[in-house]
Amino acid sequence: MVNETPNGSLIGDVERFVEQGLYPEPGQRARSDYRNYDSPARDTVREFYRQNHRWQTYEFVSQQRQKYLGLNRCRMSIFEALDFLNTLVDDSDPDIDLDQLQHLLQTSEAIRADGHPDWFVLTGLLHDLGKVLCLWGEPQWAVVGDTFPVGCQFSDRIVYPEFFADNPDRQDSAYSTLHGIYQPGCGLRNVLMSWGHDEYLFHVLREYLPEPSLYMIRYHSFYAWHREEQYDWLCDDHDREMLSWVRKFNPYDLYTKSPVAPDWKTLRPYYSELISRYLPEQIAF
Repeated sequence: MVNETPNGSLIGDVERFVEQGLYPEPGQRARSDYRNYDSPARDTVREFYRQNHRWQTYEFVSQQRQKYLGLNRCRMSIFEALDFLNTLVDDSDPDIDLDQLQHLLQTSEAIRADGHPDWFVLTGLLHDLGKVLCLWGEPQWAVVGDTFPVGCQFSDRIVYPEFFADNPDRQDSAYSTLHGIYQPGCGLRNVLMSWGHDEYLFHVLREYLPEPSLYMIRYHSFYAWHREEQYDWLCDDHDREMLSWVRKFNPYDLYTKSPVAPDWKTLRPYYSELISRYLPEQIAF
């Protein structure tokens, strides 16, 4: 049961928490230092987005959805998926070269410290779990990074918009207009997003978690929407209502990154019990 209201005051609480430096070490870092794509901390970032923006086409997304959304690759536990993420570093992250388990724990622990409901804490732990797509040989440009709609004009507020010049959809009259194949107000559920871990994990977990959690998972990388205020013309009123939940999640996802690893051995019993409240022992991936 969702027992919080997605209103502005709750988002304000998160913003004040960050501004006051109440996170451990990462909270001391200036907010302007995050998502610095002009001078990313890692030299993989620009090359990642060059490939991502070149190859994420409507046709590619359609093929990936057909390939993976049958959820027939394997069945595994959440802990098996987390163990894999402990070996993965996200090439699209301009801030820090954390393995993914560290990032997930930092996110969920900050949410827990703020006293939010258990499903919100669990969302923090699980939100990047879709990166297990790399287990099946997918390149990172098809798994991680900011997401955006395909099938319509690419916004110039997406990171590195210049790299869309090489995307074939840019020259396709069906996909290159403002509205492309979509009707205004069609709702994001009817929009194909660039393929990656967000959309994939939404389908993996859609039967188990509250709707605000699923919106956080599905759209947490859609920065052009929840930060840059683009693509509102695609949204219906329900998307706009859920947007406040996505924005509420974002500071925890972004501003908790730190080179100091949480103690997984100590935390694991708590998360084991939390996972068991919502999810079966084995899940279809």
